[in-house]
Amino acid sequence: MPDSPPAPSTAPTSAPAAGERMNRSAVLWVALAVFAQEAVWNFYDAQVPEQLRHYFSSAGVIGLIMGLDHSWGIFTQPWVGFYSDGLARRRTGRWPIVLVGAVIAAAPFALIPWATNLPTLLACVVGFAAIANAFKGVTETLISDYVTPGNRSKAQGFIKAGVSLTIVVSSLISLLVVDRSLRLAFAIPPLLMLIMLGLSWAFLGRHHHDAVLPEEQTEEQTEEQTEREREFTTPWAVLKDALRSPSNPTLLLMVGIFCFAGMWSALRSLMTPYGTQVLDLTRGEAGGLTLPGAVAFLVCVLPIAYLSNRLGQLRAMRQGVALFIVGLLVGFAWPSVPGTITSMILSSLGYASFAVNALVALWKLAPTHKVLGTYTALYTIASASGMALGPAILGTTIDLTSWRYMLLNAAVFAGITFAVFTRLARRAPDRAAA
Repeated sequence: MPDSPPAPSTAPTSAPAAGERMNRSAVLWVALAVFAQEAVWNFYDAQVPEQLRHYFSSAGVIGLIMGLDHSWGIFTQPWVGFYSDGLARRRTGRWPIVLVGAVIAAAPFALIPWATNLPTLLACVVGFAAIANAFKGVTETLISDYVTPGNRSKAQGFIKAGVSLTIVVSSLISLLVVDRSLRLAFAIPPLLMLIMLGLSWAFLGRHHHDAVLPEEQTEEQTEEQTEREREFTTPWAVLKDALRSPSNPTLLLMVGIFCFAGMWSALRSLMTPYGTQVLDLTRGEAGGLTLPGAVAFLVCVLPIAYLSNRLGQLRAMRQGVALFIVGLLVGFAWPSVPGTITSMILSSLGYASFAVNALVALWKLAPTHKVLGTYTALYTIASASGMALGPAILGTTIDLTSWRYMLLNAAVFAGITFAVFTRLARRAPDRAAA
C-alpha cells in the first residue's frame, strides 16, 4: 500500500458517461435539506453575537464564544459521519440522523431570546451548537448518495445556491422581524428547518430504498480497494489513512479549508456589531448588510460551478480567495453602507468559488466511496476548527485596533489562505492549465 494517496485531480471534473445524467429531483430535495439547516445557522451567526453583547463588551470574547460552539463538530462529526456511512445503503439511508437531530436542536435555538441570564443563554447556545453540529455534515453528504461523481461539482452549485437563499432569508428576518419581536424572529428559522426537512424526507428520503446509489453503478472494485475497505473499521482508521503523510495533499487542503472557513465565519459573526459600531445602524439594519452579497452569491454560484469544471478546482478556489481579499480591501477603504455592501458582494462571490469546490475536492481524495461520510467529517473538522478560532482571532485584532479596522485585519489573514492554495496548486499542478 502506498504511504499516501495520490495527489488530487484538479483538472476539470470528468464528464459523466453517456446517458449518465444528474438526478435533478434528488439535487432539489437535498438542496432543500441543506437549506433547512443553514437557514438556522445563518440567523444564529447574524444575531447571537449581538445577544452576547448584553453580557460582554470584548469582541474577542464574543468571537471566542461564537467559535467554540463550532468546535463541537470536531469531536462529533467523525463518529456521526462514520455511522452514517453504514446507514447509507440501508432502507432508511442517513435520514434518521438528520431528522432526529433537527427536532432536538430546534428547542434550544428557539429558547435563546428567552434566556434572562448568562448561564441560561450559554446553555441554549451550547446545546444548539452541540446537536446541530453533530448532523450538519451528514446532511451535506446526502448528495453523494444520489448523484454520480462526475456531476457532483454541478450539484454542489445548486446546493450552494440554496445556501445563499438562507442568507437572504436570515437577512430578511433581521430586517423585518428582529426590531419588532426578537422572540418571534428566533422562532421562525427552526420552524422553517423542521418543515423543509420534513418535505425533503417525504419526497426523497422516504423512498431511499428505491434509489440506485451512484457508486453501485461504477466498475467492480479491485482487490486492493476491497482490502483497504477492510482496514476502515473505525473513523480514526480513516482519519489516520488520510493524514498519514505531512506531504499529503489532503492535509494541505484541510489547512486551506481551515483558514478560509475561519475568516468567513468571523465576518458573518462580527458583521452585525460592525454595522452598529462603525456604520451607526440599528441591530436589524446591520443584520441585513449581508443580503446583497447573498443575492450576488445566488445569481453567480451556478455559473461558477460550471466554470470550475473548466478552470480546475484548485485554480477556481485560489482565484476565489483573491477576489475575497479584494472585497475586504474595498470595504476598508470605503467605510460606508454602500462600501460595505460592495465589499460583501465581492467577498461572497469569492467565497462561492471556494464553497462549490472544497468538499468535492476532498471527496475525490477518498480511498473508497464507502467512507464519503467520514471524509465529509474531515471537511467539517477543518471548517469547524476554523470557525472555532476565526471569530476569536479577528475579534482580538479588533480589540487591539478598533472596529474600523475589522475588514483590513480579515484581509491580512485571508492572505495566508491565498498562500496555502498557491502552494497546493504547485504541489498538484492543474492539468487544465497544461
